[in-house]
Amino acid sequence: MPTREKSVVISKAEYARRRARLMAELAPGSLAIVSSAGEQLRSRDTFFPFRQDSDFLYLTGFDEPEALLMLVPGRVHGETLLFCRERNAEKEMWDGPRLGPERAVRQFGLADAFPIGDLDDILPGLLEGHERIYFPMGRYAHLDRCIRGYLQNIAEAPGSKGAPEMVDLDYQLRELRLIKSAQELRLMASAADISAAAHCRAMMHCQPGLYEYQLEAVLLHAFVNAGARETAYPTIVGSGRNALVMHYCSNKAQMNAGDLVLVDAGCEYRGYVADITRTYPVNGRFTGAQKALYEIVLAAQQAAIDQVKVGNHWDDPHNASVEVITQGLVDLGLLHGDIQDLIESAAYQRFYMHRVGHWLGMDVHDVGDYRVHGVWRQLEAGMVMTVEPGIYVPVIDERIPAEFRGIGIRIEDDVALTGEGVQVLSSAAPKSVKDIEYTMRHGRDLLAR
Repeated sequence: MPTREKSVVISKAEYARRRARLMAELAPGSLAIVSSAGEQLRSRDTFFPFRQDSDFLYLTGFDEPEALLMLVPGRVHGETLLFCRERNAEKEMWDGPRLGPERAVRQFGLADAFPIGDLDDILPGLLEGHERIYFPMGRYAHLDRCIRGYLQNIAEAPGSKGAPEMVDLDYQLRELRLIKSAQELRLMASAADISAAAHCRAMMHCQPGLYEYQLEAVLLHAFVNAGARETAYPTIVGSGRNALVMHYCSNKAQMNAGDLVLVDAGCEYRGYVADITRTYPVNGRFTGAQKALYEIVLAAQQAAIDQVKVGNHWDDPHNASVEVITQGLVDLGLLHGDIQDLIESAAYQRFYMHRVGHWLGMDVHDVGDYRVHGVWRQLEAGMVMTVEPGIYVPVIDERIPAEFRGIGIRIEDDVALTGEGVQVLSSAAPKSVKDIEYTMRHGRDLLAR
């Protein structure tokens, strides 16, 4: 399945607007520092694939380690400075090209850039004269130590009026990243398209006797083949009782006829992620009990999506899903009592123990507060969230009819709230009983040809 607007990238102008908006939020006489991520050791002298810090990538588009961004509010739009690695022919022969300070200035529209090796010589002087220093406190221990050391030296210098105040930068960046631009939404739509196509392929390949990791391999191949080299999070392929484990990712069991398999998988595409879950029968045909529970979850998801509206509160979609699931469990005899009493007592949480969703963006559990001043946040255009209700029936509970025990079902989509209304980015992944069974049955026929 082709992705939407695969050529879209975040423009240099948008990165500049992001930095200007952040600097406009900072106090006069302040300075902000944002660090790149570091390379992470995997074993001995082998490293994990590098993944840039999301805040740093959001503000720069610069995708190298050992870099530091400085934002100096003032003048018209403020000033942006970068510290990064210098060009090095020998190291680049082994590890790939580096931009270097000069090219970084031109490519990213910065005021100036310096070698990261000169940080100790240049940064203390830049810190002097500022009343407040913003940076992501506690995220990178080495950066914390450096900044505190620089500020201590400033405070102890002859004639010093004291060190600048240190302030965590996290809140300002969370608020900026929460509202997505049109370019961001297009990238998230592409990530969702790639991921939805991968889920379709997995349904088509699924059959009794395969191992969970073989279904995972189908997903990973589809991601990489479409240009998404990384997953957004560890892929979950949980068949049978494994679906009851929220973050199951061993993916090593053999899948059996008569069981469901819960597949929670999404790719990362150009810095933005998708998060999709589909649950379907290993043999391609739902049993009566599986279908009954599945239809409740599907109805709960639609009720929640219907509450994703500008002006509604973050909690409204969750409350809608709780009502549908509680009623459905009562109708099936898995819960007993008055619906409102069961909701108020949280009796439903024995079967539905998580929230209906979370923010989505550059991170799978993206930044942004869910409450503002103790009140559930109002939804706004530009927000993107998952909607993922589920039912997880305990294995050992004599009060539950045997045909329902051990069934785990979750249905998850990526939902963007735009000026025109709700857009389900991941709608290309089949989720009705009819569409799932059709895809699995006819997909196998296509693969067999």
